[in-house]
Amino acid sequence: MNKPYFRLVISLVWITLTCCLSKQKEGALPTVDFSLKYAEGFKVAYEGKVKWVDVNYPYQGAESGYHYLLVPKGDSIPFHDKNTQVISIPIETIVCTSTTHIPLLDIIDETDKLVGFPTTDYISSLKMRKRVDDGKVVDLGIDKGMNLEKLFVLYPSLVMGYAMSGDLGQLKKIQEMGVPVVINAEYLEKHPLGRAEWIKFMALFFNKEKAADSVFQIIETEYLNTSKLAHKDSVKLSVISGVVYGDAWFMPGGQNFAARLFKDAGCTYLWEEDTSQGFLELGFESVYEKANNVDLWIGVGSFLSLEELKNSDQRYSNFKPFRQKKVYTYNARKGAKGGSEFLELGYARPDIILKDLVKIAHPSLLKNYELYFYKKLD
Repeated sequence: MNKPYFRLVISLVWITLTCCLSKQKEGALPTVDFSLKYAEGFKVAYEGKVKWVDVNYPYQGAESGYHYLLVPKGDSIPFHDKNTQVISIPIETIVCTSTTHIPLLDIIDETDKLVGFPTTDYISSLKMRKRVDDGKVVDLGIDKGMNLEKLFVLYPSLVMGYAMSGDLGQLKKIQEMGVPVVINAEYLEKHPLGRAEWIKFMALFFNKEKAADSVFQIIETEYLNTSKLAHKDSVKLSVISGVVYGDAWFMPGGQNFAARLFKDAGCTYLWEEDTSQGFLELGFESVYEKANNVDLWIGVGSFLSLEELKNSDQRYSNFKPFRQKKVYTYNARKGAKGGSEFLELGYARPDIILKDLVKIAHPSLLKNYELYFYKKLD
């Protein structure tokens, strides 16, 4: 059985927290090494012990980024413009707003810093669920309607949010309460390893950059080695993804995170020539015409069986992978309260997703590996 968290905890034993020389902001002293290899959504520069952090693309189509100045507690604050938010570090408590933030805390061993979360039932992490069950994480209500009174009582060192547009809604109100807010835009990264590299973003606020980098290197190595293995097989099975919602079939665009994973798994994604990064909205007929004889169907929303899939739309049963029982869901693992472990942990662990896909498409290459996130529908 695969135990990703266990492997990461073991690897952390070997992590040294010494600092090395780094690229520096112009005129700054050399400090901690902080290089980003895949992530394009944020950047960091050091000036002595101070960190200048830019989130380049806080939401899709953003014309400008957000700027943060991370200053050690008690140190003098450098001159900055009015659009730069100052945050004292290391932070002592945090409120997160997405389950994808939870593994970032777990991985750098800062699980105990989470004090609030909207709808805690969504949390799947065993470590974090224990905190929730022990009453150490306050349920703040639904994401877009968080209970600001409860949050104000907590008065966390930081709220980590995400944005779909320039309208920050409640996050703006939280800032006006005097609580620092930072935007995590990991979901906009094109490369799966780019999303995982946001482990380093979370680490900035705890001075855990070295630990985060060491863990990320393990994830990167596993991912690249798995992809290299997949491409040793000359057979490239064709893949489709998604299902119909309303009047449209939603599936990943050709430059989407999922499409890149299919490619790196040695598969042929039928819409890989598409240039969009988001999701396509296609008519059922156009999908059927192109993909009725596809080899694999990976990712079918919340459906848990072929019968359930067929009952929602009889036409699904005409696809070759349906007839051959080669349809896979990513919801094999659920948290204690029903949260999706894939949706929580997947961004941080693309290496596990990739191994699952390689096991599905090239089973002989990973003979002793058991699927972790995915399972075949019966």
